[in-house]
Amino acid sequence: MKLKWRRTRRRRDPEIAPDEIFLDASNVPEYDRARFEGRLEKPLSRGTFFGISIAIALLIGTLVVRSWNLELTNGAAFAAESAHNVLETALLLAPRGVITDRNGVVLAENIEGGDGSIKRNYPVPALGQIIGYVSYPKKDAHGVYYDTSETGIAGLEAKYNSFLAGTNGQILTEKDALGNVRSTGIIVPAREGETLRLSIDNSLEVPFAQAIKDVVQSQNFIAGAGVILDVHTGAVRAIVSYPSYDPNVMANGGPSNIIAGYNSDPGRPFLDHAVQGIYTPGSIVKPFVASGALTDGIITPDTTIDDPGFLSLPDPYHAGKTFIYKGWKALGIVDVRKAIAWSSDVFFYTIGGGFQNQKGLGIDRLDYWYRQFGLGSTTGIDLPEEAGGLIPTPAWKENIFEEPWYLGDTYFTAIGQYSMQVTPIQMARATAAVANGGLLYTPTMLAGQTPSYTRVPVNASALAVVREGMRAGVTGALATAIDLPYISVAAKTGTAQTGVRNQYDNAWVEGFFPYDNPQYAFAVVLERGPSGVGEQAVNVMRDLFDALHTMNSSYINGIAVTAPQ
Repeated sequence: MKLKWRRTRRRRDPEIAPDEIFLDASNVPEYDRARFEGRLEKPLSRGTFFGISIAIALLIGTLVVRSWNLELTNGAAFAAESAHNVLETALLLAPRGVITDRNGVVLAENIEGGDGSIKRNYPVPALGQIIGYVSYPKKDAHGVYYDTSETGIAGLEAKYNSFLAGTNGQILTEKDALGNVRSTGIIVPAREGETLRLSIDNSLEVPFAQAIKDVVQSQNFIAGAGVILDVHTGAVRAIVSYPSYDPNVMANGGPSNIIAGYNSDPGRPFLDHAVQGIYTPGSIVKPFVASGALTDGIITPDTTIDDPGFLSLPDPYHAGKTFIYKGWKALGIVDVRKAIAWSSDVFFYTIGGGFQNQKGLGIDRLDYWYRQFGLGSTTGIDLPEEAGGLIPTPAWKENIFEEPWYLGDTYFTAIGQYSMQVTPIQMARATAAVANGGLLYTPTMLAGQTPSYTRVPVNASALAVVREGMRAGVTGALATAIDLPYISVAAKTGTAQTGVRNQYDNAWVEGFFPYDNPQYAFAVVLERGPSGVGEQAVNVMRDLFDALHTMNSSYINGIAVTAPQ
C-alpha cells in the first residue's frame, strides 16, 4: 500500500505570546502611560471574587432579616404606632388691639394669665359701660374650639370689634403615638388687631368720675352721668356713667356674686346712663327756648315779663274756674338774661305758649327749636344703642293717649317737663352749640376724627344774650357753687321731679368754660335723689374744678387751645 503524504498546513495560534507583546521600555523611546502602555495587565484573583461575593451575601442577608423584622415579627405593632402618628392643625389666637386715651394711656390691654392664656385687662374700671368687655374663645369638653373669636360684647369693644379683632393663625404640630410633639411650625401667622385711640383724656376722666360718684353717694342718688365735649370739634374728652360694672369681672364671668349684685343694683350698672339713659330735662332747656324766641322775634333782649310765681288762666270749659301754673319762686320783673339765670318758669311759660298780650312760640316752634339743637334724637356718637328721647307734640299725644293737646301741655313742654326726655350726651352737644356760636357737632369717641356738624339756624346775637344769662347764673344766681376765682364758667341748672308721687328729684347742670373763650361744654345728671336735692348736680362740677385746680391741670390753669385730637 502506497502511503500518500499530505502536507499539513500549520495552524496559527491566535494567542500572542508575552514575548511578542512585551517590549523593553528602553527599546521604546515613548509610550502612552494613560493607555497603560509599557505595563503588564494582571487578572483579579479568585480570593477577590470570593470576598466580594461574601460582602454582597451579608448585605442581602441583613436586608432580608430587617424586612422580616419590620414586616412579620413587629409589623402589626409598627403599623399601629404609625397609625397614631398624626399631624394636627392648632389655632393660633390673634392678640386683640389695645385701647388708649388721646395721650396713649392704656384703657384696655392684653396680659398673660397664670395658665399662659392671654386675657383682656381694663385698668380703669370706671369706664366699664364705655369701654365694654369681651367674651373669650370657647372649647368643648374635648378641648376643641367651637368659638374661635375674642368678641366685643358691649361699649367700644363691641362698636369697634372688627377693628380691634385680629386674624387668627394656624400652627401645624406633629405628634407621636404617645402624644409627644415631634415638630411644630406656623403655617399661617396671626395678625394682631389695630390700636384704638380715643378722644378721652384720662386725666380728666378720672376726677370727673370720682366727683360724680362722691355726690351720688353722699346725697343718696341712685345713679349719675356726665359728658364733657370739645366745643370746636365734638370730641368727647370725658364721659361717665355711674354706677359702673368692672369689665374685668364681666370678661372673666365672675365672681358670680358680684355679677348678681350688678343685676340687683337699682342704679342699673349695665346701662350707659350718658348715652342710653333718658331723663326729663327740666329747666336746662330754657337757654334753647330763649335762643329760638329771640331768633323768631317773639321777644327781644329787653322784653320784660312779670313773674309773680304763677300763671292763672280761666278754664274755657268751666266758667269761673281757673288753671294755675306754678313757678318755683316769685321773681318779679325779669328779662331773658335774668329769666335764664334765675330759671323763671313764668317767663318761659309765657314765651313758650303765650299769655295775655305776649305771644308765645307755640308747640310747633318749640318742637322745631328743640330739634334744631338736637334734643329728642340721637346724636350719632359712636357708642352702641344710643337712645333718642322724646319731644311731645299734639300728634304724639293723640297717638299715645287719644287726647287733644292743651295749652298747659305747651307750657310744661316749654320748661322741659311733661313727657319730654333727653340724654346727657344730647344736652352736652346742644350746650356746645350755644358756646361755639351755633355749630351742632356730631360727638365722637375717636381721636383725630374730622369734625362733622350742622349749623343751628339761630341768630348769633341771640346766642350771645343766652351766654350772658348763663354766666349771670354762675356769678349771682342758682349756680354760684361754680363761681370760682381760677376759672370763669357759664351754666344752667335744672331740677325734674320724678316718681309716681313726684317724691324724687333728678338734678341737672349744663354749661361751658372758660366763659370768654369757650373750649369745653358739659352736662351732668344725677338720678332719683330724695326731694329737695335738685341743686346738687352743680356740686359735681365744683368738685371737678377744684380737683383739676389742685392738679394744676391745663383744663383749668391757663387753658391751652391745641390742635384737635
